[in-house]
Amino acid sequence: WLQRGIHVVTPNKKANSGSWSSYQLLHARGDSRRGRYFYEATVGAGLPIIRTLQDLLHTGDRVRRVEGILSGTLSFLFDAVGRGVAFSEAVQQAVQRGYTEPDPKDDLSGVDVARKLAILARECGKPLEVDEIQVESLVPKELQECQGATFLERLVEFDVAMQRRLEAAKNQGSVLRYVGVVDEAGRAEVVVRGYPADHAFATARGTDNVVAFTTDRYLAQPLI
Repeated sequence: WLQRGIHVVTPNKKANSGSWSSYQLLHARGDSRRGRYFYEATVGAGLPIIRTLQDLLHTGDRVRRVEGILSGTLSFLFDAVGRGVAFSEAVQQAVQRGYTEPDPKDDLSGVDVARKLAILARECGKPLEVDEIQVESLVPKELQECQGATFLERLVEFDVAMQRRLEAAKNQGSVLRYVGVVDEAGRAEVVVRGYPADHAFATARGTDNVVAFTTDRYLAQPLI
């Protein structure tokens, strides 16, 4: 399409998070001035996250770290459990509201967040592959093969473990959030992390996406 001069505008993450070689080829075609390739909505939906990152780089800033809540579904889940909703019930609510993929394990696995993180890292020139990102999955090992209603029913068995993590964080004055982090060395992880109650990530509500860029000019400026 691009070679034929057909413009492509997409929210689909798979092309930008595929192999580094295919990513380079795609962007070389998209920069050819024949067919243009636009992909802002691959990260953060309607937020101008990619454009903001590009602007920082194009004006000569140095991006030291990108950190953010990159999944509306997981943002909803951790907001809910932070308000006292059991984790399994929060997942049920997300399914009923249409926030999750048809199989909620696709969201809980963290792979979707890892793809978005790889896209942001590549914007910074890091040849990061998705399988190089350390991902903390929220799918219990015992339930990886469970499907549909069976998975949701059995997820109740693991509410206590999540509640213990919440209480431990609360005792330290922190709020749990599911985030992706990549630094300037290309080290990347998708993980559950605690933040002070007044942190921009901790104040996220509902399906909010929030991203912070730490650069030579700016210290962790949040984009919500």
